Amino acid sequence: MTMAHDPETDGAKMSFAQDMSYGDYLSMDGLLSAQKPLSQAHDEMLFIVQHQTSELWMRLILHELGAARELMLAGRSGEVFKMLSRVARIFEQLNNAWDVLRTMTPSDYSTFRDSLGASSGFQSHQYRLIEFMLGNRNTAMMKVHEHRPELHAKLTAELGRPSLYHVALRALEAELDLRFDPAVYRMDAPHAPDAAVIDAWSQIYRNPQGHWVMYELAEKLVDLEDYFRRWRFNHVTTVERVIGFKRGTGGTSGVKYLRRMLEVELFPELWHLRGAL
Repeated sequence: MTMAHDPETDGAKMSFAQDMSYGDYLSMDGLLSAQKPLSQAHDEMLFIVQHQTSELWMRLILHELGAARELMLAGRSGEVFKMLSRVARIFEQLNNAWDVLRTMTPSDYSTFRDSLGASSGFQSHQYRLIEFMLGNRNTAMMKVHEHRPELHAKLTAELGRPSLYHVALRALEAELDLRFDPAVYRMDAPHAPDAAVIDAWSQIYRNPQGHWVMYELAEKLVDLEDYFRRWRFNHVTTVERVIGFKRGTGGTSGVKYLRRMLEVELFPELWHLRGAL
């Protein structure tokens, strides 16, 4: 007969009346009490956990992108590669999460959809901050957050900072000893492709050994956007699978709106140059 192992015999601490435990460190009481379904539908818990965990991952994305930008501003571009790789892998994690949500059928969703009211994922201020940090600065989306001055202020503050891509382009200028048109650095609108920027990145790609840090930075940015695009695509297909072409709960056209978002390019020059190499 096998005896149950007592981890205390291995020296494990078993009493936490006076010390911080795992649950204390992670604030588990608050975290696990944050799921509050508004209906009796079984699948509403899945829907809530899916979106709450996505917000936690986005919290980490913002942490990583903020640190990466500061390092690049300090001229330490080579140190951001790990952070950008981590962000790409977070988007891979978010992609995998759609597979779980897709186990919810249209019949399942219909049992609690009315409980959502006008709430919708496109109202996520963290998602909007990520887009603003990466360069897709659609200021029209800020209106959604006017009822929360502290969140609106965060978005406004982000518009006052150069995007991550802006900082990368400054590093590109320094690498090649050139200057782009000031319009390239517009702070309050989505980044638009520029011929001079395409030419500059093309110089890097034609001589990667001579510009290895910038070449590696470019590929990390492409990798990040690649996974971001997949996340958007999986979002579209999941929504279409669950609600078809109904309007979204937040009032958008649903799938049609999300398909338009697939056309957005974060770092367009890094994609456009490929056909000319």
